[in-house]
Amino acid sequence: MAWDTARTKQALLDAAIDEFAEHGFEGARVARVGTRAGVSPERIYQYFGNKEMLFGAVLEAELDRIAAAIPLTADQAADLGEYAGKLYDYHRSRPQFIRLLHWEGLRDNGIPALREAERTAIYRSRVEALAQAQARGDLDPTLAPDNLFYAVLALGAWWFSVPQAVRMIFGGTTDPANERAAMVSLVRQLAGQPSPAR
Repeated sequence: MAWDTARTKQALLDAAIDEFAEHGFEGARVARVGTRAGVSPERIYQYFGNKEMLFGAVLEAELDRIAAAIPLTADQAADLGEYAGKLYDYHRSRPQFIRLLHWEGLRDNGIPALREAERTAIYRSRVEALAQAQARGDLDPTLAPDNLFYAVLALGAWWFSVPQAVRMIFGGTTDPANERAAMVSLVRQLAGQPSPAR
């Protein structure tokens, strides 16, 4: 039977995403990645190189996934609250991404991040989409579009970054539907957008 290289690489990548999300770069173990994937750890070095390169492949995969899943155009910014809701949904279904960004940030030593120029261009395109929506009158023009975009990203991630603070602020467990609705409403208010009529 022929070896399915693509399937093996994907299994290792999926296992590495979970391993790095749970343990960070320093705590992650290549042997555990192999065990999770049911593949010999030697295959990791064959397909991805060293641990640093594997971490880079993990980040690249997750960055590509979220960029494709949640685009932002000027038309979509016409309801920035709903964009925030989609961001919330993504992080709820895939919390690994936020964790990986935190681990990446903890390793920040002042040198450019992985694919920094490309990531910057993606962020700038989203800021430009907000600027276009402001120019059309869809968003409050008094807010700097980069500040607004950053606020939406931060609000979308915060529920999953510090769940202990969410419990303390809201007095125990919260309902995801209520969390999402509250965030959508807050972003609409922040952006100067009325809630759509029901």
